[in-house]
Amino acid sequence: MKKYPKYKPSGVEWIGEIPEEWGLKKIKHLCYVKGRVGWKGLKASEFLIKGYSYLVTGTDFKEGSIDWENCYQIDEERYLEDPYIQLRNDDLLITKDGTIGKLAIVEGLDKPACLNSGIFVVRSLKDNFSTRFLFWILSSEVFRSYNNYTSFGSTIQHLYQNVFVEFNFCVPQKQEQTTIANYLDDKTSTIDLLIEKKKKLIELLKEESKAIINQAVTRGIDPNVKLKPSGIEWLGDIPEHWEVKKLKYLIDSVKGGGTPSTDKKDYWNGNIPWVSPKDMKVSYIENTEDYLTNLALENSATTLIPEKKLLVVVRSGILKHSLPLAINNIPVTLNQDMKAISPNDILDIEYLRWKLTGVANLLLVQCKKIGATVDSIEMEKLMSFSISFTKHKVEQLQIVQHIETETKRIDGTISKIEQEIELLWEYRTALISEVVTGKIKV
Repeated sequence: MKKYPKYKPSGVEWIGEIPEEWGLKKIKHLCYVKGRVGWKGLKASEFLIKGYSYLVTGTDFKEGSIDWENCYQIDEERYLEDPYIQLRNDDLLITKDGTIGKLAIVEGLDKPACLNSGIFVVRSLKDNFSTRFLFWILSSEVFRSYNNYTSFGSTIQHLYQNVFVEFNFCVPQKQEQTTIANYLDDKTSTIDLLIEKKKKLIELLKEESKAIINQAVTRGIDPNVKLKPSGIEWLGDIPEHWEVKKLKYLIDSVKGGGTPSTDKKDYWNGNIPWVSPKDMKVSYIENTEDYLTNLALENSATTLIPEKKLLVVVRSGILKHSLPLAINNIPVTLNQDMKAISPNDILDIEYLRWKLTGVANLLLVQCKKIGATVDSIEMEKLMSFSISFTKHKVEQLQIVQHIETETKRIDGTISKIEQEIELLWEYRTALISEVVTGKIKV
């Protein structure tokens, strides 16, 4: 990478040295910054699909641009209320509330547009300064360092205008600003495209994993096995020697739990693991976020569950998109949104876990509790849910081993790709900061 011939101290800790011919300016020296102050009782009915003016919010920011097609619109009277935030092409927008620091450049404006609250418009006041260059400055670690420094000790996520306009940054000549902006547009687009391809590959690998599990638990792992009709439409054909039964005929017991009073401090921070849906991010429970005392166990609805049971979440928002299942390797207690299932001698517990994992999407649809305010599984429906299975324990263990080998292989590949994505993000972040502070000459 090229360097500039000479450097000088910037006087700013998080910038370091800058090229000798570059200057240092504050946003207020070069830009106009305005945000909306109030709305004078704007009603939901005033958000229009077709109106006089676009009304830009932070949710309309898409990859550094504005998604005009999905912007709400307002009438002319509302647009004219505040002339200071009427947008122009090349304006830079930055979110100042919630997720602060999201950026977009105004381009392709085909009708009037203004801002909702939560956004600053930043407009260059000088012919020798480009908001496209400022876009990359504000995308860099330099701005994040400044923002972290100025918000030290604050728990409120807000970018204050009087603080924002004091931000110091490097300013090269206009032509070089354009060169830098073009370079970063090109380089980051290439990196982003590569990251997107890797993310899509991860999704394909996850789909492959689901397909392998589903195939193994519904058809087995012998590609030449003879099949027979299962008698159940969604199951289709199954291996000739397999059976189909409702879950209740394969289960010895189902136990639930409860939540001891949170007002009683002597019920908590003991040494008895207490499992709730937030602990169900792993396949095996060996520790939990919360622990109970013996006193809580004696005086509440929860009971001690012996090890090696199949734990399932039966009430949680998690059930919108997945069915968390885990085996407890230690004795545990449960909260009221959990159940512990003990299979009978017919099914190996690992085999049952994979069986339910493989048909989770269908199970969640068929066993959903109608009318529940929180996504829930109705236990009566779950116990009446039919599964196909082999009675042969050796075959059960072979299926489990096959699934675990294949999913471990895929998970390993996914982990490597995720590391590659992380490295690409780190490279992207470092590249932006190095270029906008003149550490690298482009």
